[in-house]
Amino acid sequence: MIGANDLPTVNAILNAISAFLLVSGYVAIRRRRIRLHETCMLSALAVSTLFLTSYLYYHIVVRRGQHTVFGEGVHVSELVRSLYYAILTTHTVLAAIVAPLALYTASLALRGRFDRHVRVARWTLPIWLYVSITGVIVYLMLYRLYPPPEGPVQ
Repeated sequence: MIGANDLPTVNAILNAISAFLLVSGYVAIRRRRIRLHETCMLSALAVSTLFLTSYLYYHIVVRRGQHTVFGEGVHVSELVRSLYYAILTTHTVLAAIVAPLALYTASLALRGRFDRHVRVARWTLPIWLYVSITGVIVYLMLYRLYPPPEGPVQ
């Protein structure tokens, strides 16, 4: 059974699955496998939606809006701390941008507006992929490399 302490791990797995689906969808379209591309990209959208739901539940309900502190109770060099916050900041800003952008990109394809879909997707894919990969990196840094003293939920 998945408990509250497991949600950050679940979220990282969902981000990794999303990244895999995005790359698979890109490879599929480059090989002109349109149905496979569509399946991968819509699956990535569904997995990302599941991630966002789980992420918000964890931070709003489980943690009750309490701020997560990086490297709490562990010695972290200023270089590592700066790297973490640089990754987290870009991840957060781009995540806020990519959520509506991914929905817009998908809606263009579903409405058959492929010329515009391709133009927008050239921006959406790298941003979405960056957000998915950096989500896993943030998890690894926050919960595995420099874990809080009592685990994820304090």
